[in-house]
Amino acid sequence: MDQPQTLNTDSQRLLPLLEALQEAAKNLRANSIPFLFKNDSKIAIEAILEIESKSLAVFSANPDLRKLSALLRSLRALNEKLQKFEGFGLRSLLNRQIIHYKISRVAYDVESEIQSYVDRLTIRGLVKTLVEESASEDDKVKDLIGFEKRLSRGFDIDFQDLVLKAKVFNILEHILCDPLCSKRVRERAAMAIAALVRFNKNVFVGLVLMGPTIKALIALASRCSIQVLTSLISFIRSPLVDELLAIGEIPRIINLLCSDDLLVQVAALDCVLELAYIGRDEVIEAMLKEDLIKKLMDLQRMDWLDDDKETAVCIGTVSESEVKDFPFASCVARFAVQLEVGEGLIKEEKEEFKSQILKMVKEAAQSDAEVATIIAEVLWGSSP
Repeated sequence: MDQPQTLNTDSQRLLPLLEALQEAAKNLRANSIPFLFKNDSKIAIEAILEIESKSLAVFSANPDLRKLSALLRSLRALNEKLQKFEGFGLRSLLNRQIIHYKISRVAYDVESEIQSYVDRLTIRGLVKTLVEESASEDDKVKDLIGFEKRLSRGFDIDFQDLVLKAKVFNILEHILCDPLCSKRVRERAAMAIAALVRFNKNVFVGLVLMGPTIKALIALASRCSIQVLTSLISFIRSPLVDELLAIGEIPRIINLLCSDDLLVQVAALDCVLELAYIGRDEVIEAMLKEDLIKKLMDLQRMDWLDDDKETAVCIGTVSESEVKDFPFASCVARFAVQLEVGEGLIKEEKEEFKSQILKMVKEAAQSDAEVATIIAEVLWGSSP
């Protein structure tokens, strides 16, 4: 169970009880199987009722947990009924089957009720932490990580309602766009936005496309922000790529290839390759107009320094066994391959752009040997 970081003292004392109770309810549900009346079922019931005895007063005093208290009372009543049917006659077997089924349903409701309560605490704590100026950077990052973990469990309509009512997306977008916020918090907010899009594409993609999120990611110009942008492009596909073209952000993405930060350059190349795979002809044309091929050739000529190798291993760009590999190796050919196998162009457009790329390679090359090498790579990589 994902626990919110920012909680009052009462909630902090309550959460361990809830976590234990939820785990016990899960075990009870797993063992309350009709026709399989195992000892584990009895042990699971005893475990959950023991926790219920310890926490009943606490739960009853909390208005938000009265439904949970009622469910636990129902569970105790069902267990008492179960004890009355210990025999092996047909009637006892049938009654035990019915009661075990009811116990399983109540256990499921207990799990759900606890998760709903914790979700409310999570969203309340997240919003409080993010909007309070006095909250530390570490607390904000911890709450955002917890929020992402909760989203990663999959779609939940009740949790989505909590997120929408609390205007969490708007808060995350505000943080991402706020230059006064630390880079670390802004990057974490960007990752949370991407998690929301994966959580429910139908709801949150529109918010991303209509708001300042995309421009803010590119303006932040960090390895993380560009990776988030690339993941959004991969997930949203043509609507986002077309939006990037419409708002004039393609040149800014291409210019990130010239960054002084190696990590940003690597992230920007991945983004460019994703755009090449998805983009239609207007997008590719806009990319080529920004001297993309020359910039890619400049990257291919870069010296692969020892410091760069160490950095690449640390960030996972290459493994230690591949440390001699260069992140920008054959990047012109890789771009051409993305166009060739991509989904945004028809056959005639692919052939036309390949001709343009070969022409641009000849114009930007520093030697005949370089021209021959890159053209061979482009032609070989683009073949079936």
